[in-house]
Amino acid sequence: MFRSATVRAWLVRKNDAVFVAYASIAAFSAYSCMYAFRKPFAAGHFTGLEFMGFDYKTVIIIAQVLGYMLSKFIGIKVISEISWAKRPVLMVLFIGIAELALVLFALVSPPYNILFLFVNGLPLGMVWGIVFSYLEGRKFTDIITLCLCASFIVASGFVKTVGKMVLNWGFSDFAMPMITGALFFVPLLFFLWMLEGLPPPSKEDVALKTQRIPMNGKERKKFFMSFAPGLILMIIAYLILTAYRDFRDNYMADFWQALGLGSSATIFTSTEIPIALGVLLLLAFLLQIKNNSTALVLNHVAIIAGFSIVGIATLLFQAHRFHPVLWIILVGFGLFLSYIPFNGIVFDRLIAVFGYKSNAGFLIYVADFFGYLASVGVLIYKSFFQRKLTYIGFFISGSYVLSLTGVVVMILSLAYFKTKKRSLSARTTTILQPE
Repeated sequence: MFRSATVRAWLVRKNDAVFVAYASIAAFSAYSCMYAFRKPFAAGHFTGLEFMGFDYKTVIIIAQVLGYMLSKFIGIKVISEISWAKRPVLMVLFIGIAELALVLFALVSPPYNILFLFVNGLPLGMVWGIVFSYLEGRKFTDIITLCLCASFIVASGFVKTVGKMVLNWGFSDFAMPMITGALFFVPLLFFLWMLEGLPPPSKEDVALKTQRIPMNGKERKKFFMSFAPGLILMIIAYLILTAYRDFRDNYMADFWQALGLGSSATIFTSTEIPIALGVLLLLAFLLQIKNNSTALVLNHVAIIAGFSIVGIATLLFQAHRFHPVLWIILVGFGLFLSYIPFNGIVFDRLIAVFGYKSNAGFLIYVADFFGYLASVGVLIYKSFFQRKLTYIGFFISGSYVLSLTGVVVMILSLAYFKTKKRSLSARTTTILQPE
């Protein structure tokens, strides 16, 4: 087998198209495999089970999201400081812990096995940062990250399809996540090996996108405070997106059942593929833009458009103008049109616009921590204060909240960063003028 160093040397000699294709396949596939350790249990129903009067599936979802949220908090430090040498070791360690937790989830009786879904989520939240660290700060980061982000859409549905198939093989709701994860362990190792074959950013990459460096606590604080108002607005948008996306992802099986389409194993994948293709095609337009300032503005516009589509599609569905399948597809399209740019693309462009030596992983993990904090909050709110409202009814209400709030905060964010850029440009011009 070729060593990673040999693959790096081979990629350096190849043209840009080969590099982009190789990096995109490696990143998309590696992160897709991670979903097999995180999301297969969402294909189960855990019918008839409760814990302290609450639906058992909701309890285990909250347990896992709490672990995932804590992982994002830990990741603010771990991912922003990570060195190249530690990445593959940490990836294998994190995935191994997650699979072991699924094994214990299957073997330990309820309700004691709830703890192991918390443990399962604890390492998995840092996998994204490891994968993205291989990609950021390159002239082709946008297109590779876009392919990586497609895994959010396709892999989640695909893993649920595999989970449903495992259930059809006769495994229980509790054993199914363990079996599904085991099926993807070796493929994940292969795609991690592919990622290790990527060479570091070139001199051209650094010139175009600014040098990416590890950041200590003092540097992270200084960076955040330099752009605090705009970053806070973006985090607000991202936290509602994360909570909405997570709720949709966790209860999609219940949505389809409520809509009378719950018996099909392929419904998860067949509806997510059009969403992925549509979002990829639309966002691919932004990849052609070399000017970082223009790209940052257009990313804001795309995010605002996504928020708007969610609200409009839900309104038309409730007016009986849309078939349920079309509604789910359009809501998913709007959701991911807004969600995907936050997972590397918009932050990568932001750093390039202002020429700040840093790394996008830090911003992603700050946003992710608050996003999953909001996700936990939504699940608890639904469980305690909206128990009589169906999952799909709660989702519809959340669609309107997401749409209205998201449009407002992203318009304000766009105004802030345009003003900030003009201010810095004017200051630089004044300094450069001769006396």
